[in-house]
Amino acid sequence: MPPSRVRLVEVGPRDGLQNEPNAVSVADRVRLIEALAEAGLPAIEAGSFVSPKWVPQMAGTDQVLAALPARPGVSFPVLVPNLKGLDAALAAGAREIACFGAASESFSQKNINCSVAESLERFAAVTEAALKAGLRVRGYVSCVIDCPYEGPIQPARVAEVAQAMFDLGCYEISLGDTIGTGTPGRARAMVEAVAGRVPIERLAAHFHDTYGQALANLYAVMEAGIATIDASISGLGGCPYARGAAGNVATEDVLYMLDGLGIETGVDMDRLLAAGRLIGAVLGRPPASKVGRALAPMAPPEGTGETT
Repeated sequence: MPPSRVRLVEVGPRDGLQNEPNAVSVADRVRLIEALAEAGLPAIEAGSFVSPKWVPQMAGTDQVLAALPARPGVSFPVLVPNLKGLDAALAAGAREIACFGAASESFSQKNINCSVAESLERFAAVTEAALKAGLRVRGYVSCVIDCPYEGPIQPARVAEVAQAMFDLGCYEISLGDTIGTGTPGRARAMVEAVAGRVPIERLAAHFHDTYGQALANLYAVMEAGIATIDASISGLGGCPYARGAAGNVATEDVLYMLDGLGIETGVDMDRLLAAGRLIGAVLGRPPASKVGRALAPMAPPEGTGETT
């Protein structure tokens, strides 16, 4: 059975906006994050400390953190790729960071220019320093179902990388179907393999919706015991290294499913929809989530000749 409560991790302000063709201002990113916090989301990715040369959309993450008031029960994790990024995160007052790895050698080379083993060595140094500084560290594993360069990834390989990151001190490992090719049976088999090496309560699901399977996959892995789900407001996101990869599953769509199942999240749908409309207005496009489109305010029809 699915869990009675699910923790939602909002990744739109980082994983979503970093893939937009144009950068969103610091002020608008802060407005979005505050709106998401008002909706009741307990964890909201605030940005990343990567080189602006490579990800200009995340420039000013230090300013974003500085502008966010502390909220009891709400965390604002930031992506940190190396020790230089960690230093910047610490200087900005970050309390939680995230490190990224991959279950695919080819994807690791394309994404962060090193092998999986080399990436784990980097993460070991970052994690050790972060933990000594009192920060929490979350780990991400990309390409847990398929790789755009290698094809299918064996669940045992995913389990190996996830365990390595967990052993480094990550409190939670998020399992990413980066190109969104997963199906429920494959997603569940992967999670069950990883759960043989990392406690299921320390795992999260991070699924993209390229083939429209994300909600079905999430239900399948919840039945296997997953109780933490990454999602992105209005389905923002994608993957520049995976051709055709759609954005993350939309937070609004996930919440609608969870509400329908009677699963508690602490997230308010109306306020979440407002956050989706906010970022849609900034980006100049209507809501991308199915729920956002279905529940968008409608203008009265014209030309009926009826008055009241």
